[in-house]
Amino acid sequence: MNKGMLTVGIILLSVIALLLINVLTNFSTGSELDYYLVKETADAAMEDSIDKVYLRTCGLYRIDKEKFVENFVYRFANNVDSTRNYDIKFYDINEVPPKVSIKVDSLTTLAFKTDKEKSQAADITTSYDAILETNYYGDPMVEVALHNNNYDQCKSLSSGILK
Repeated sequence: MNKGMLTVGIILLSVIALLLINVLTNFSTGSELDYYLVKETADAAMEDSIDKVYLRTCGLYRIDKEKFVENFVYRFANNVDSTRNYDIKFYDINEVPPKVSIKVDSLTTLAFKTDKEKSQAADITTSYDAILETNYYGDPMVEVALHNNNYDQCKSLSSGILK
């Protein structure tokens, strides 16, 4: 009887250890995957939301806020894990110069059930700040001429943006 109970205890302890290792691995790899998912999604959404008319007219890079949020949510939704709940918060979106600050909370539901069937949850928070960087090489004299000739058009285009 003593050896039988010892065997059951060892099996039970090994099952608990395997479950604990699975939960910790899911939490650590989930955090890393969430960071790279948010990073790549934000960078791609910023490049997709560049206002090309403003760039041609004024020579400055500008992103459209609504288009960025739409692109980010669409791209993020296509790549997420279906076993998690995500909460996306946009803290700061600057149009000129293009900068965004995003916070994504992912709620991982664990497999353990406690009393009254309430599931445990582990919260993973990912924050990411992005600035649009470009390889822009221009002649200063051309930029001054472009700015002076199109100043009224740029002012009218950005009247709703820069306050």
